[in-house]
Amino acid sequence: MKPKISVVTLGINSLEKSLKFYRDGLGWQTKGIMATQYQEDDKDAAGAVVMFRLNDDLILALYPRKELAKDANRPLDPKSATEFSLGHLVESRSEVDELIDLAVVAGAIITEPPRERPWGIYSGYFQDPDGHPWEIIWNPE
Repeated sequence: MKPKISVVTLGINSLEKSLKFYRDGLGWQTKGIMATQYQEDDKDAAGAVVMFRLNDDLILALYPRKELAKDANRPLDPKSATEFSLGHLVESRSEVDELIDLAVVAGAIITEPPRERPWGIYSGYFQDPDGHPWEIIWNPE
């Protein structure tokens, strides 16, 4: 297996709310909610999903938590915001501040304001409407 990630899927509570945050608030491009024709049955999860192309070979998918659990054949566990974080590298310290401010306007909650870290980066964290943590990072190295 090549060390590559092609799709990151976030389990979310509301497709509409998350679509509004990422598309309307952060300005990301998407076709909107897709695959609504695929309904849940005894065996398969429903298909409704939102996808964002983040770069040439990475897609962020938003999929209802309940459907993700069913599709992966896993129990619907309690949410946890400390199992992973998503990082977004930027070109300058001021861009960290600008993107954190944009996220707040979009409805994010700041969990850690931007600051210098002991290991040489400048970063801050926000969480999306479903509590997924995003770190905005400037690394001068």
